[in-house]
Amino acid sequence: MAQAFHHKVWNGERLSLAILVVCATLLCGLPLLLLFKIGLTHEGAFALGPLTDALTSRSVLRALWQSMESSFLSALAATVLGTVLALIIGLTDVRTKGLLVFLILLPMMIPPHVTAIAWIQALGPASPLLAWIGLAPELGSTHPLYSREGLVLLLTLQHSPLVFLLVRAALRSFPREFSDAARISGAGTFRLLTRITLPLLGPVLLASFALAFVAALGNFGINALIGIPARYTTLPVLIWRRLASFGPDVLPNVAVISVILAAVALVALLIQSFLQRRMRSSLIGLPQDPLAISLKRKRIWVELTLWTFVALVLLLPAVSLLATSLVTTYGLPLSAGTLTLENFFEVLWRQSVTLRAFANSTLVAAVAATLIAAMSILLGYFLSHRHKRARGVSIFAASQAEIAFAVPGLVMSIAFILALIRPLPVLNVSLYGTLWIILIAYISVFLAVGLKPVAAAFLQLDRSLEDAAKVSGAGFARRVLKVFAPLTAPSAASGAILVFLTAYNEVTVSALLWSTGNETIGTTIFNYEDGGYTTLAAAMSVVVVLATIFVMLAMNSLANRVPAGTIPWKD
Repeated sequence: MAQAFHHKVWNGERLSLAILVVCATLLCGLPLLLLFKIGLTHEGAFALGPLTDALTSRSVLRALWQSMESSFLSALAATVLGTVLALIIGLTDVRTKGLLVFLILLPMMIPPHVTAIAWIQALGPASPLLAWIGLAPELGSTHPLYSREGLVLLLTLQHSPLVFLLVRAALRSFPREFSDAARISGAGTFRLLTRITLPLLGPVLLASFALAFVAALGNFGINALIGIPARYTTLPVLIWRRLASFGPDVLPNVAVISVILAAVALVALLIQSFLQRRMRSSLIGLPQDPLAISLKRKRIWVELTLWTFVALVLLLPAVSLLATSLVTTYGLPLSAGTLTLENFFEVLWRQSVTLRAFANSTLVAAVAATLIAAMSILLGYFLSHRHKRARGVSIFAASQAEIAFAVPGLVMSIAFILALIRPLPVLNVSLYGTLWIILIAYISVFLAVGLKPVAAAFLQLDRSLEDAAKVSGAGFARRVLKVFAPLTAPSAASGAILVFLTAYNEVTVSALLWSTGNETIGTTIFNYEDGGYTTLAAAMSVVVVLATIFVMLAMNSLANRVPAGTIPWKD
């Protein structure tokens, strides 16, 4: 009887695990496989001809080189900047660390296209703020950001918070004994950093560089808004242009370019993984509070430098964005005569497209976040399962989600267009051109984001809880719903909020999937700016930034109910 009971329970788990794997494969693995199939075949047979033709095309080669160049330079600069900030805040006695961490990570949560619009308006000849203080460049002069250097600068500012987050987390996991032994031996601060801290951070710095590189490689908002005027075309922009041109062979054409972009990203991650294993060092000892290096009289100057940096990165573009949203016409200086709230009334109440975009993004992001939270609880359960086979199968599903997240969002968009452009078999229903395709793409791309905090929470649970539930006669569904779901709900909620925040603001995935009536916030802002409606784009961007800050502050209410480190800016 006991064996029959165990067999019944395991069958319930097997069915749930099988459904999870099928869902992960259909959502994450299959679209990418279809993309590579179309990109690497000709007339139904495997062929490298289309790929060879693309790689001999002058426009593709130039876009590939400029993508790799801008991604490499910005990732290098972001790694340096993020590491310096993490070392200062993580290892010294500067004050108000919590607020500084929150403000440094804020740019990572703001959509890249909003960041680009804010900086364009902050430094351009028509900047209301610079015109107000008499420092605006001459009208008709070239915008200082419309160049390779300007593109690299904005990509650096966008992705340095990601490096800061990873390096700071690594510093907090270091055993204190290394630092204490070095200080007792008479090592100064510089020697401590160069001989102990930075060498131990090697694998983390490499991972940070790789993630910043891949993020810059797939960035669409900054590459489009800065690169197009600068005539510095990258692969994401080339894909967008080719798809917008329409034509009989447009899908196979962009599929080949997407394969190139995906291959570069995956090769970068494979190289990073290989080098990390070679550089890996085993640490012995429990993680403790990191060493607080006393800056003494230099502390006030370090703090002044930090706050000046934060003000330049956040305050200057934010004030410029707000100033642009408050003038009647872009280019006018902000004054009592030009001050107006008309742009906010226009985007919040009068423009049907903006109201629809807010409704669409809210609905799709909320549904995607809810479904990802539910999937993450089930998948997290199997990732920490006692049976090796169950763990292995669940790792296969989770790995597909990781790849879908790592591959540039524009590539995933092309993959879903290829997968869903025809009606679904049997059902004969077409999802292309509807909100459904955006929802499915969001679940695929952001599943890994919601899964990480839940998987971390499951690893901290005592599996004897499950034994007690089994003895009490609870089946698999009851154990998950009554035992594990309540215990991991705070982490699932935290992950869901991160998914909602990311999906609510994104433009990279939806840039190629939206259609009339199915606009998102990101595509609407981009279209306003691209169409010359700068004041409306600024007003809508201000609303999005305020909503982002509100959601981030709301996450603080979960800080005491989730595992440490789940909320990025909370210890």
